[in-house]
Amino acid sequence: MSKPESKGHNARKELDIVLSRLNALEVSATDNFQKSVIGILRVLAETQIHSLDEFEHIKKAMDLLMMQIFKVENKVNSSL
Repeated sequence: MSKPESKGHNARKELDIVLSRLNALEVSATDNFQKSVIGILRVLAETQIHSLDEFEHIKKAMDLLMMQIFKVENKVNSSL
């Protein structure tokens, strides 16, 4: 059985779709103003993707830290 996708993964997929659409819009943009707005939107989407990636790293680090805390707690309790 496969595990369900995380919310972060779904958001990442949606942001990738947004970036693809922005690329298509940029190709069809007729003036510099439209291209500039698309550029700003692209930076915002890329920043969101980066934030999601960093959040995933933080979650993994917290999980590893909790595992270490439990190991120490078990050693302390077993030595009593």
